[in-house]
Amino acid sequence: MDNYSTKWIKVSEPFPHVAHIELARGPVNAFSQEFWRSYGKLFDSLVADGVDVRAAVVSSAFPKIFTAGLDLGDAGNLGGDGADTSRDGARSSLAMRKMLLEFQHAIGAPERSPFPVIAATHSHVIGLGVDLISACDIRYAAADSKFSIKEVDIGLAADIGSLAFLPHITGNHSLVRELAYTARPFSAAEAEKIGFLSKVVPGSRDEVVKEALELARFISTKSPIAVSGSKHLITHARDHSVPENLAYTGAWNAHALMTNDILENLQATKQKRKANFAPLKVPSRLDGPKL
Repeated sequence: MDNYSTKWIKVSEPFPHVAHIELARGPVNAFSQEFWRSYGKLFDSLVADGVDVRAAVVSSAFPKIFTAGLDLGDAGNLGGDGADTSRDGARSSLAMRKMLLEFQHAIGAPERSPFPVIAATHSHVIGLGVDLISACDIRYAAADSKFSIKEVDIGLAADIGSLAFLPHITGNHSLVRELAYTARPFSAAEAEKIGFLSKVVPGSRDEVVKEALELARFISTKSPIAVSGSKHLITHARDHSVPENLAYTGAWNAHALMTNDILENLQATKQKRKANFAPLKVPSRLDGPKL
């Protein structure tokens, strides 16, 4: 799977059907416009090409930091190539809005992917880093992780995902507002307490990546239809009422229950063997590279 690696992103397959996506833009994984575009394109390409990924882990390749957030030295990030000041304010604003929506779309790519994405953080997770991991399904953090919604210290409201995701993830609007208004750092222990994390792993990068990859490996042994359906329906539940989600789930499972994965699960259990599931996407001669 390393043919999907790019200049600043390393992609490997530590276990069958598990993608390890490592952020590797030295020295501190600051996100330039090229970097965040590449990040979003990676997930979209894996899906479009029909690569048989069943779980993924996003981590930093650097032992001392996860990400410093937005690269403030990159003019494109601040609208330098989007907002043309020679035009009137309305047209400049439309260009800026277009760039921000593209930015949100790129960082939100894990949520669109049919496979679960696990964030494995350590050390500093600043600004855009919180946006990035908020769009992931599961968040594991090393005990030395320190988070900060830093945008207010730059002079703007966080606009790539944190303020949209965090109230739903934590259910604590008071604390989300406090963290957003003050930009104060908060620890892995506090992040776990408010429900932002599902696990804090003693140690730093190596320890949390190991735990996250093991979780991804375990998930990858389950039915892709069941896992991808669960992901889709949980996301739908977040954005809809309980009656709406139950009705939608009924329609969804009316076709999902036709899967051969159920029979394969039953036979594997009876025969005391590992289940062997087909890829989520049925390959065709027009599809791109596979694992």
